Amino acid sequence: MLNTYVDYYTTKRQGRLSTWLVKHNLAHRPLGFDYQGVEILQIKSENWLSIAVALYAYGFNYLRSQCAYDVAPGGLLASVYHFTKVQNNADQPEEICIKIFVSRKKPKIPSIFWIWKSADFQERESYDMLGISYENHPRLKRILMPDTWIGWPLRKDYIVPDFYELQDAY
Repeated sequence: MLNTYVDYYTTKRQGRLSTWLVKHNLAHRPLGFDYQGVEILQIKSENWLSIAVALYAYGFNYLRSQCAYDVAPGGLLASVYHFTKVQNNADQPEEICIKIFVSRKKPKIPSIFWIWKSADFQERESYDMLGISYENHPRLKRILMPDTWIGWPLRKDYIVPDFYELQDAY
C-alpha cells in the first residue's frame, strides 16, 4: 500500500520536463506545480550548469526572470529561475521554474550568463541584495548599492545601520 501511495504521489508531482530529465539521468527533485500549473524543480548547485545546458537543448530559449530570496533567518538562500520555451507554432508556451538552495555561509551557484545573456543584471541584483556569488559571471559586482556598502540588505538577518551617509545625494 505504501509503494502505491509513493508512486501515485511522485507521478502527481512529476511533470513532462522532470520525466525527460530522469530519462537522461540528470539529477533533480520535482517540487510539484505552482498555481498556474508551471512545473517547479529543485536543482543542486553542483548540477546546475549541466541541467541549464540540457534545458537550453530541450528548447527553453528564453530566461523570463531570475530572482533570489532568503528562506529563513540563518537558513538557506534560494535562487529562482523562470524559463519559457517560445515556439512559433505553439498555442501555449511551455514554462518551467527552477529553484536552487544554497548555504548562506558560502552561497555559490554557477552563472548561466554564457547560455542566457539576459541573466547578467538579474544575477548581479541577486548578488547585490543577498550575497549569492554566481561563479564565472563576467561582471559580478554591486548594481543597486554603492561598492562600499557592507552586508546584504535583503537577508532576513541583516542589521540596518543607524545612519546612512548621503555622499552623492545632491
